[in-house]
Amino acid sequence: MRLRAFAPEDLPSLYDVCVRTADAGGDARQLYPDQDLMPTIFLAPYVALDPSLAFVVDDGSRAVGYIIGTADTGEFVRRCRQEWLPTVAGRYPAPAAIDTPSDEMLALLHTPERMIVPELAAYPAHLHIDLLPAYQRKGLGRELMTAFLAALAGRGAPAVHLGMVTANVAARAFYDRLGFHVIDVPDAGVLTYLGRSTDS
Repeated sequence: MRLRAFAPEDLPSLYDVCVRTADAGGDARQLYPDQDLMPTIFLAPYVALDPSLAFVVDDGSRAVGYIIGTADTGEFVRRCRQEWLPTVAGRYPAPAAIDTPSDEMLALLHTPERMIVPELAAYPAHLHIDLLPAYQRKGLGRELMTAFLAALAGRGAPAVHLGMVTANVAARAFYDRLGFHVIDVPDAGVLTYLGRSTDS
């Protein structure tokens, strides 16, 4: 088991990790007929736009977990709108109505500006972290987070935030152990926002 920088050949494995953990930490393959939809929103733009902030856990044969993110959410949103969305909008057009879970996700894809939340301004970086269930509770998440926070600090980002589904109590316990605290964001819906400094 080793932690290393992301490599382009990791992408199929990371897509698999993403969709298998996308339902509040559980397997989302049954929710979304297109298995690439969730990774297209929550994984691929990060490794395309800022691969130097992507780290993976490798079990010797494939990547089984990752951490991704950005040091500057505002700049990331701008680049998503201008650079990423045009590359995927043909396959994933904006939904005419919100009738299915896939429609809900497509609406998120087409509104990257949703990531700009005034209450998070003091936490300009943000992240996503996912590990396959068999590799959780082994200290690997902490190793990923340590590497990511150090990289953010090296980029001059003072603090980082994340949005997690409130129902994912196991993830919340993990973040609490790593020093994250709740950021009060009114009308956050199903999400809880957490943040911490990038200091080790």
